[in-house]
Amino acid sequence: MTSFLTPFASSSFNIALPSISSEFGLDAITMSWASLAYLLASAMFLVPFGRLADIYGRRKVFVSGTAAFACSSLLLGIYPSASTIIILRALQGVSSAMIFGTGVAILVSVTPPKEKGAILGINAASVYIGLSVGPYLGGLLTDTLGWRSILFLTAGLGILAVLFMFWRLKGEWKEAGGESFDFKGSIVYSLMLLSLMYGFSLVPSTRSLIPIALGLLGGGLFVWVEARAEHPVLDIKLFKSNRTFTFSNIAALINFSATYAVTFLMSLYLQYIKGLSPENAGLLMIASPVVQAFFSPIAGRLSDRMEPRKVAAIGMAVTMVGLVPFIFLNPQTSVWVVVGSLAVLGFGLSLFSSPNTNAVMSSVDKRLYGVASSTLGTMRLTGQMMSMGITMIIFAILIGRVEIVPEVYPSLTGSINAAFVIFSILCGLGILASLANNKESKTH
Repeated sequence: MTSFLTPFASSSFNIALPSISSEFGLDAITMSWASLAYLLASAMFLVPFGRLADIYGRRKVFVSGTAAFACSSLLLGIYPSASTIIILRALQGVSSAMIFGTGVAILVSVTPPKEKGAILGINAASVYIGLSVGPYLGGLLTDTLGWRSILFLTAGLGILAVLFMFWRLKGEWKEAGGESFDFKGSIVYSLMLLSLMYGFSLVPSTRSLIPIALGLLGGGLFVWVEARAEHPVLDIKLFKSNRTFTFSNIAALINFSATYAVTFLMSLYLQYIKGLSPENAGLLMIASPVVQAFFSPIAGRLSDRMEPRKVAAIGMAVTMVGLVPFIFLNPQTSVWVVVGSLAVLGFGLSLFSSPNTNAVMSSVDKRLYGVASSTLGTMRLTGQMMSMGITMIIFAILIGRVEIVPEVYPSLTGSINAAFVIFSILCGLGILASLANNKESKTH
């Protein structure tokens, strides 16, 4: 339920942003911060909450995060304004970090090793169903009942999930109980990631250079602090000694960097170049998440029968096959080519996602499940920011800061083609990252 809830809430809220903007007279910067605040807050707190959950109990953090997500959604529907929208979206981001840092860890904790991939596949399917339903249902609710109805529905689902937790989610999981929490490392980590992700959000402006540089310096400081911590919030030794953990996380970062901007780019192509309405463009674009939702459980079960990293590498290769046709998009390209390529892309992502998660979670000890899950989530969010950053750089070079009018369409098409060249190359690197470990993943 929670794996459906958070992507549904995010994707449906983004659809409602234009209506919210017109009601409150929000400018473009405030609108962008309504989305960015969620991503930033989520990334900053994922690993610290994952570690807190390992020490004090995953159920406590999981239930608290879901309740906080429901409350922040409800408040956003009741007390919206130019300032509270950003603050409450940030609170939603913190709450989602509590959910994502514990949900997968709890699933893996209670699942027999031979069924781990299958369960993670079902979990991934829930995410993709949320992504599929969000834009359509969000648009429908906005048109019929107003944008606040999206937030009230989100709050209701969150409250229902909490009630189920009190009814059915028994016991507690805290394999790192008794260990101290690394406050110093958590603060450095959060500020480092805030600086980096804020810098990525400013790309391609030169203003991005200072926060990115500060973020990189913060990364060096974080490594130094963690090397001296008795119980680090993120054990850097994991990356040095555990090749499966390291390269599977790198593969996840590359995968999201190569695929997150696809929806944005294809939306522009279908509406500007092909002249489709937003509704029709949205219907065509659900091909990818629908295929992902259908095949994710199958891919998860497959990763229980063969080495997960190999399934993930195959998924990355299929993803690349889905991206390559977009390099050649032009005004004459058939929409069926687009739909077919999106379906292949969705199949590739389903083969990659849950097996890659299985590889990461199977490579660490139980006491680190929360940190491992959170680290993977951080790779996802950072990859999303990088994907949009790459796209914005290309747009700045080939189009410039101009309104997209018919005279600009050739440059827009060229920019889309160039972006997919880079994304396809990234997938090639991702295949290598998925296969980089020469040893079998160890299962705990």
